[in-house]
Amino acid sequence: MTLLVPSVLDDFRTRAAQRLRSEPPGFLQVVPRGDHSLDRAPSPADATPPRPAAVLVPIVMREDAPAILLTERATGLRTHSGQIAFPGGRMDETDASPTETALREAEEEIGLDRRHVEPLGYLDAYLSSSNYFVVPAVALVSPDHDLQLNPHEVADVFEVPLAFLMQEINHELHCREWRGGVRQYYAMPFGSRYIWGVTAGILRNMYERLYATPLEYAPR
Repeated sequence: MTLLVPSVLDDFRTRAAQRLRSEPPGFLQVVPRGDHSLDRAPSPADATPPRPAAVLVPIVMREDAPAILLTERATGLRTHSGQIAFPGGRMDETDASPTETALREAEEEIGLDRRHVEPLGYLDAYLSSSNYFVVPAVALVSPDHDLQLNPHEVADVFEVPLAFLMQEINHELHCREWRGGVRQYYAMPFGSRYIWGVTAGILRNMYERLYATPLEYAPR
């Protein structure tokens, strides 16, 4: 008797269907993850409540090797310039859901038409050091998509194989000084790209929710 082994893409679909949140985490109703989590410290106190935001975690459906689409932020931005990020931003009052925010921002930043996007669900919320309550919306993206970058926001886009990012061996713990202390954070260097901070933290959460434990597949 042989086991039915799905393709990487089919395996991802199965895991996403079983393990992603079907609804977004309630704003301020959950204790968000964050880089502070690695230091086993409480969420950093702030005089103002965090601002709601959302990002799109786009999985490009390449049958042989599905990949995660990432952006390199423009160098002229006031904050986080040049860093690796997901398309996304602050939620508008007119946005019906975090998925709507993520799709709108992806259209504005990289010209990704939502007709090529299949939303799947949500990861856990992530509290950024800039005091944003970030909700990651995971989605599949057709490989036939076309992109048009907004040069004021995005300098470049690139893909990283899903298999690389979902292997724990590629998740490194780095540290740096921050607000008078030392803060640990995840980093996932990929060639010349340094994926770290919120982006790496969200990817780590996706690994923990989808891949940290095996799935059972029916025998053929």
